[in-house]
Amino acid sequence: MSPWLLAIRPATLTAAIAPILVGSAVAARAGGFRLAPALAALTGALLLQIGANLANDADDFERGADTDARQGPTRVTQSGLLRGAQVRAAQWTALALAALVGGYLIAVAGWPIAVLGLAAIAAAWAYTGGPWPLGYHGLGEVFVFLFFGLAAVVGSAYVQAGAVPPLAWSAALPVGALVTAIMVVNNTRDAATDRDAGKRTLAVRFGTAATRAQYLLLLACAYAVPTALWWRGALSPWGLLPLLTLPLAAALAMRMTQAADGAAFNTLLIATARLHLVFGVLFAAGLLV
Repeated sequence: MSPWLLAIRPATLTAAIAPILVGSAVAARAGGFRLAPALAALTGALLLQIGANLANDADDFERGADTDARQGPTRVTQSGLLRGAQVRAAQWTALALAALVGGYLIAVAGWPIAVLGLAAIAAAWAYTGGPWPLGYHGLGEVFVFLFFGLAAVVGSAYVQAGAVPPLAWSAALPVGALVTAIMVVNNTRDAATDRDAGKRTLAVRFGTAATRAQYLLLLACAYAVPTALWWRGALSPWGLLPLLTLPLAAALAMRMTQAADGAAFNTLLIATARLHLVFGVLFAAGLLV
């Protein structure tokens, strides 16, 4: 099982959990929490991320982005732990299971979920696959923000409440900002090997100094949203619970400005994923009070 655990990247799967927690809290705040759709949304989000991770593992090796010079964690296709055909089969199995879960959510919430689900599956495949891979053209951060931020929070609130509570859009912003920060760490670390492989991420296009600044901006935006919602009276003071993680965010911001090798970026990536989860748990709790 060890190669498969490496392939699905369990340390980053929390990125699929936080948005569902926040979306469910928004639904509960609107009086529409429903356990079964919430669990289905969580299962679907996890399967989509696993499918995307597996696709990325195989795609990056086939396109030459994953080589012996890469500084990130072990990739199972590039290292020979699993064959590309095995990883591809697992990728499509995960996406097919996500579609089955989506079928239940469509029955619960109607055609908008069909549209959202098809778009999410297409994005998971097209991130590094297909004739025009999004991640190879500098659009990885955009689609991570859209699907693991806006779509996940708003969609999970919708399947429970039967409508989109207005607060869902604002609540999705910090979740999307922090999950995008995870992607920024990954792309900053891999800038040199991505450039050699023709993978035109934002770190390659604009340089790592720009993406380090982007990381700091994303953290700032994440903490500005609950503060602004409280200031406007949309949340009680409990909505400021995520600010308890500010010392951790400040430490990560400092580490991002200083990271210079693969090991430093790898630990920073895991720590950013943990910040995203803890922030999401505290934000969801604040929304409920």
